[in-house]
Amino acid sequence: MNWRKLLCIIVFVLLAAGPVVLAAPGCGLSNPLDDRVDNIEQKEDIENARVVEYDLVVVGSDPEGIAAAVSGARNNLDTLLVDTRPGVGGLMTRGWLNSIDMNYGPGNKILNEGIFLEFYRRVGGDSFDVDYAQKVFNEMIDKESKLTRLLSVKKIEPLVEENGEAKKLLGVRVTTCGGRTVDILARAVIDATQDADLAAAAGVPYSFGHEEIGRPGDLMAATLVFRLKNVSGLDWAVMQFYLIYKDNNPLSGSNFRSAWGFAEITRNYRPASPRIGLRGLNIGRQLDKSVLINALHIFEVNPLDPESRQRARMDAIAELPRLVQFLKENVPGLKNAELAGYAPELYIRESRHIKAEYCLTIDDVLENRDFYDRVAFGSYPVDIQPTRPGQPGVVVGNPRQYAVPFRSLVPLRVDNLLVVGRSAGYDCLAHGSARTIPVGMAEGQAAGAAAALAIKERKTFRQMARSPGDMQRLQELLNRQGMKLAPFNISNPITQHPDYEGLKFIRRLGRAVGGYYNHYGLDDEMPDSRFIYCLSAAVKQTGARVKAHPYLSTETNSLTINDVAYMFCRYLGREMGKQEAFDYLSSLGFWDEKLLERVRKNNNVIKVGVGYTLIRHFIEWVEDYDSAVRDGAGQDTAAAMSN
Repeated sequence: MNWRKLLCIIVFVLLAAGPVVLAAPGCGLSNPLDDRVDNIEQKEDIENARVVEYDLVVVGSDPEGIAAAVSGARNNLDTLLVDTRPGVGGLMTRGWLNSIDMNYGPGNKILNEGIFLEFYRRVGGDSFDVDYAQKVFNEMIDKESKLTRLLSVKKIEPLVEENGEAKKLLGVRVTTCGGRTVDILARAVIDATQDADLAAAAGVPYSFGHEEIGRPGDLMAATLVFRLKNVSGLDWAVMQFYLIYKDNNPLSGSNFRSAWGFAEITRNYRPASPRIGLRGLNIGRQLDKSVLINALHIFEVNPLDPESRQRARMDAIAELPRLVQFLKENVPGLKNAELAGYAPELYIRESRHIKAEYCLTIDDVLENRDFYDRVAFGSYPVDIQPTRPGQPGVVVGNPRQYAVPFRSLVPLRVDNLLVVGRSAGYDCLAHGSARTIPVGMAEGQAAGAAAALAIKERKTFRQMARSPGDMQRLQELLNRQGMKLAPFNISNPITQHPDYEGLKFIRRLGRAVGGYYNHYGLDDEMPDSRFIYCLSAAVKQTGARVKAHPYLSTETNSLTINDVAYMFCRYLGREMGKQEAFDYLSSLGFWDEKLLERVRKNNNVIKVGVGYTLIRHFIEWVEDYDSAVRDGAGQDTAAAMSN
């Protein structure tokens, strides 16, 4: 009997025995944490100790944290992995995210090897059974003699030494369910929590959601993954047939373990709650023959507020009977399905974005940029899930390969700390790609090795990050340990387009979308509705100091340079005809003659790239508008127009 069949039998026996009730994190009739802390104290041979010491403390047992802890232990550091949750694996094992957003490079090779590749091979690929994944994670931890696990703690707080504005993280203080506290001192600390909780509590600055691009209310939707039973092998074959031959979407597909698609069907779902949405289905088979479905969006969730998360979870649970009935009636292959449960935790896609020594930008990602301090690689599409009900998700662009610099793991203001995972130093759009688990696990492995080097060399992480020589030594160490961190050079032809700077400006605001094929349509004629939308968004998101916020209506004619002039003047608080508006801006020296020449060659019709360039120029120029009116060549004209 092979191990897969044996595992299936074990899972079946456990399910047949009835549900197993787990206590809330940190709580239970018999608290294993108290024994665990006693074991630590006995190991240190300190009677009734309240303080213990480790070389490395990793906070958070998501896949990124496990990679960091395993890496630290393999680099001969006495390492502690600590979490408030009762089991390891985080998003994969408690959020039930059973598929991996893979990052492939040229030649379709997996970009991040090392510890991530070990895990990937052991679970059998990019779609897996979540219980088996937890078993694999536990075995990876148990294999390391220098790695200790401390789970189910009630609270984890930073121990910070302050010297003026300088801060140094000395370790963490954990609190048991019974209120017992233990100070754990560390020579290095890695924050692998999903929301960079430890870093934030220690004083690391951060942005939240999309506030850094002028969209403070925008945050990618959360998801509650749920389980369906009674999906037979024949049902699965029906799903596969539909997705391959009838779905009519090149992005849909299926294999033996996963299915993805049905967007044409799911867009017809009408949720009972206004906070709920449904996208296309991501379906993953489990060893007990059930399937997990990642598709339910929950909006207006504050991931940093436990009450908000709980309300969101209750809303999603209340929606599930209605949703499952819809799936039974409409999705081929699910007519016999029944709801069989939901994940212990929400799948939170976005919250904090820490401020680091270097912020990975959307331009870095989509220009396929390399860095001297590369520690991980990404290539996943910049996938921005919906932020509000009724709003579609978008793919901003699709990189071929980019590097994540070590500096993006080094937070500002606090020393002796690295941050890995989705809350590391990325801007909110770059995060749409870099938040994937292979990138995070590569960062974790690099962070564990960096801790060993920093301790050995008696340097801070900040000093190491700024030293190309230290970064080369770190990369050499990681390459010896299974990673492949070689320089690369992949150009992106769109960077040579004359309107690329305009595209970057609009794209940085999240308003230019290239999709999976990076088609931004820069040389297409720009609809006036698109121009009005981008101009309005740019004014609002940048806080441009315009004089008015007019309502601009669309017309049926092509968008011309005079139309653009008219719209700009409306934002300047000036009512005038289109030709007058063009002449007025000319008198102020607004127009770039080379750009005007390009427009004239196109019969004065505006292309998308030119439209982006003009909006960028207007937003930058309007800051000096008052002085241009006061001191410029158009002073007399401006006075006349104001009367």
